[in-house]
Amino acid sequence: MEVLFQYLDQYPMMRNFVFLLGSLYVLKIMVWLIPLMWGDVKAYLLSGLFHMDMKFSQYKWAVVTGASDGIGKQYAIALAKFGVNVVLISRSEDKLKAVEKEILDQCNMLVKIVVADFSEGANIYDHIRMELSGLEVGILINNVAACYDYPEYFLEIPSERLQQIVTINTASVVMMTKIILPVMLERKKGIIVNVSSIGSTFPLPLYTVYSATKKYIDYFTASLQYEYSNRGVIIQHLQPSTVATKMLGIEQTSFTVLSPKKYVRDAISTIGIQDRSFGTLAHALQGWIFKILPEWFLMPFIFKAEINMKREAIRKLQQKQ
Repeated sequence: MEVLFQYLDQYPMMRNFVFLLGSLYVLKIMVWLIPLMWGDVKAYLLSGLFHMDMKFSQYKWAVVTGASDGIGKQYAIALAKFGVNVVLISRSEDKLKAVEKEILDQCNMLVKIVVADFSEGANIYDHIRMELSGLEVGILINNVAACYDYPEYFLEIPSERLQQIVTINTASVVMMTKIILPVMLERKKGIIVNVSSIGSTFPLPLYTVYSATKKYIDYFTASLQYEYSNRGVIIQHLQPSTVATKMLGIEQTSFTVLSPKKYVRDAISTIGIQDRSFGTLAHALQGWIFKILPEWFLMPFIFKAEINMKREAIRKLQQKQ
């Protein structure tokens, strides 16, 4: 670095050019960062001023996929508490009935259960369409997802499992939106939340296919926003970081690892405020780091962390055996 400074001192024009480039880069970061930070302040610190609970009450029905546990379950409970009837969709009827009971114990709203396995692909959507027929659906939470059991190299994962992840994570979002969006456009109001991942903001080695499906949701949602946001439909891309869910096999919470209940309580207040949201301030702080630091700098650390997670997961599996 000292040699570089000596070289620049010898060539003032080069020094001025480097200074100009540095200034332009800092300006670019500031122009991008200030609106982002203001959006996060408005969403996470001032959201109570926007009274989103009053907006939810105008919708009769909400449909939540992957509603048997985690984030989906908590969205269903939260929306029911706001006065919205809910349709719970997942593959386990027993788990859905447990969520139904939990909702009915807390609030006097209607609950409808639809049993569907999104890994089956196109075969299930006629059934879902029929079950939703006649309902005035105003809210859609596309939450259902599948992930790896633990970090793995792409070629180590069975082809059948890869196909399931792609089908569940992408086709479900597309097809559920295809079913419900026309109802929203007819009434000129509606809310669609596509739950993705912070992994959609950067490549995620050892979660390659999962990360790619989440990026798909990002672009799909952004394109829908341009097409339909001027027709009364709010469409949000939600990018949670780590949440303590059974899918991830995490139970312990911390400042950055939130419980599903706490995460949804924060994230639901960003609807109508942020089109692309991390859902909570703790995850937004992580998102800022990933966006500000260059990919070439971040990826070695991320890759090393995933390798360590893979080793730990294999060690635990070997201990169980």
